[in-house]
Amino acid sequence: MTTRKTISRVLAAFAVAGVATAATALAAGTASAAPASTVQPCTSNQFTTTLVDGGAGAGNHYGAVQFTANQGERCYLPGNLAVDLVGAHNVLVNNTAAADAPSVALVDGSSAYVPLHWTEIESYDQQQTPNAVSVVAPSDSNQHGDYLNPNITVDWNLGVVDASADNHTIDVGAVTQGLAPTV
Repeated sequence: MTTRKTISRVLAAFAVAGVATAATALAAGTASAAPASTVQPCTSNQFTTTLVDGGAGAGNHYGAVQFTANQGERCYLPGNLAVDLVGAHNVLVNNTAAADAPSVALVDGSSAYVPLHWTEIESYDQQQTPNAVSVVAPSDSNQHGDYLNPNITVDWNLGVVDASADNHTIDVGAVTQGLAPTV
């Protein structure tokens, strides 16, 4: 009878250990299956912004506002990002991106760009050169709630733009993943 009690106690101990092991494995599996923290909208200090010349031909000119994530950063830009001009008061900005254009992630040095298109065929007195292009980052505070100025201004280095009454628009497309095309 003593042997039987000992065997019963050993089996009970193994059963308890098995239940504890299963519970630990279940908890660990549940923890690893939990969703990762969500990617936040970009702040102005998480990426650098440059203008890229996309070339010209037949009176058309192409360029891009390019965003490159800083090392170690992870955020997203909305697909429809407001771009504006500083100066060139007769030149309009036409946002051609769909209102529901998909967001684009910027992660650890990756890039995205907003394509630009305009014409430059009018006479010199019907052209203007913008001073800068401006963009507003989608978030004005970091994850800690610290305010970060969302306004980004980059000097315009892409030449003249038609500013006549008939032809005076820069078309701005959706944010696109990757490096901007160049000449």
